[in-house]
Amino acid sequence: MSLVELLSQKPSKILYTTPSHGQKFFIYEPLKEMYKIDISETDCQDPQVALADAEKYASSIYQTYSTTFLANGSSSGIIAAVLSCTSVGDKVLIASNSHPCHFNAVKLAGARALTYNLDIDPDWGVPLEVKPEQIDYYLSRYNIRTVIITSPTYEGIISDIEEIKLICEKHEAFLIVDEAHGALYPFCNSLPLSAVNVADFTVQSLHKTAGGLNPTALLHCNCEVDVKPALNMITTTSPSYPLLASIEANISYLNSREGRKEIYTLVEKLDKIRDKCHGCEFFGDDPTKVLIRVPGVSGYELSEMLYSDFGIEDERTNEKSTMLLCGIGTDSKKIDKLYHVLSKL
Repeated sequence: MSLVELLSQKPSKILYTTPSHGQKFFIYEPLKEMYKIDISETDCQDPQVALADAEKYASSIYQTYSTTFLANGSSSGIIAAVLSCTSVGDKVLIASNSHPCHFNAVKLAGARALTYNLDIDPDWGVPLEVKPEQIDYYLSRYNIRTVIITSPTYEGIISDIEEIKLICEKHEAFLIVDEAHGALYPFCNSLPLSAVNVADFTVQSLHKTAGGLNPTALLHCNCEVDVKPALNMITTTSPSYPLLASIEANISYLNSREGRKEIYTLVEKLDKIRDKCHGCEFFGDDPTKVLIRVPGVSGYELSEMLYSDFGIEDERTNEKSTMLLCGIGTDSKKIDKLYHVLSKL
């Protein structure tokens, strides 16, 4: 039985277990329906079995050694991956502008972080891709156990994961890819190649662009390393089964004909915007990250113009450019609005 199916059923026994999860009591009216499916680890419901089945099925969809549902964001997945493949004193290679969870993971593992700087595009003000030769340089000179890279970047810049993986294999180093912003990649050939079937560990945030509730995410493993012990150290023993069930439903939607069509249609419409809107320039490898700039206008000025004049709030801005983030939830009305605005710039 799937986790989604389990939560739709009423318990077969009268529960004198944790009363907050009795499925009848509620305090916050807007979440009344969620209270009804907020179960705990009872014998008559046994959600752990349903969760294990859901994760196994997800693994078959992604074709991974294991896929683990995360209800504490991609950060928990990065930390668990590092704890699973490093020991005290090991060296971990990360970019200096990495997400704080990369540094926190290294600290928690008792490892040592070696950092390097990414090139910044002078015209767009965003970090560029991780160069394979840069990784090879460090791995050739230092006894590095693990490499963490971010691809895509926040602004949609993609690194050559396959080449970097070959370099890591040559030096017997694990590769962890923070693909938090690339959860749509496995389901659309019009998007960049996902690291899910390349890296040893890949983390994806469903809640960023893939339609998931905050902070749902996934940890994919492609090597024979059991990540459960590490996850058990950093996550609660009382998980939110409604959130975990939403992950199961989320993956099923992305993998469905309807979900794949929605992603493809989104990319197709955003590509048309790039073709037809000539008043601004576009950059990046991921079409769902609409990174724009207007000649003679700073990124901050453009951001303020979009916000004040057109009622549009962007996701991220720097001195040179502004990024508008799209994904599941960016419907046709919002895309039409974006086209209307960008065609006027």
